[in-house]
Amino acid sequence: MNINEVDTALAAQGWAVLPNIVRADLIDSLVAALPSSLERRNQIRQRNGVLDNTTGTLHHLLMDDECYVGLLDALSVVEPILKQYFGGNFILNSYGGVVNEHDSRSYVHQVHRDIRFGSDHRRFMLNILVMLDDFTPENGATHLLSHSQNVQEKPDDESFYKESSRATGPRGSVLMFDSRLWHATGRNVTHLPRRALTLTFTSPFFKPQLDYARQFGYSNIDTCNGWMRQVLGFNARVPESLDEFYVPVEQRFYQRGQD
Repeated sequence: MNINEVDTALAAQGWAVLPNIVRADLIDSLVAALPSSLERRNQIRQRNGVLDNTTGTLHHLLMDDECYVGLLDALSVVEPILKQYFGGNFILNSYGGVVNEHDSRSYVHQVHRDIRFGSDHRRFMLNILVMLDDFTPENGATHLLSHSQNVQEKPDDESFYKESSRATGPRGSVLMFDSRLWHATGRNVTHLPRRALTLTFTSPFFKPQLDYARQFGYSNIDTCNGWMRQVLGFNARVPESLDEFYVPVEQRFYQRGQD
């Protein structure tokens, strides 16, 4: 894993696949945990009337099972790439997943991008997709329109699918891509599911999609290493009172270097 090569690929084509990043036993645990996580979310969506167009999608998985926390911890191996990409620190913005079944359809199959603005000078958001199965063209490997991170107008479907590349790789591999890149989940024409976890990271001053620090628990801060404390957002919290504000530097919620 050459940091400069990955950063060059992210800057040029907008994406890169890093093979065999996550160990096999952790992948097995994640695959086993997904069905109950999906069922839990489907029950909530059905109860709240928001089930349409969400087939196979999962959001905010962090505290469903210890294996999801374990994966986030394991991704510390790519910290040097993230630091170079952002030019400094970053936090977890979202932690989701996709179970792409045979001929299934949801919003992730539509051509889209995950942030509408940004610049080459200051990067605000990066996607990390963890392949829980082998990714192939047949089972719906992600479509990515290379070099489209600076294309503001959404491409039409015909030109997108004609020109897009496919992110293929063995289970345990990681796809990293600039969140401005136009992309879409591919159609699965096999009869086996193609599963993935989808995480996004942003500059620390962005609001995460869920309060992951609070969900993880302030009482558990002491169990976090430096990587986990940073990505969970414990270093970029907002004080709730003057007593929380007036503390020694090392105890502050909003640490230095979170710009």
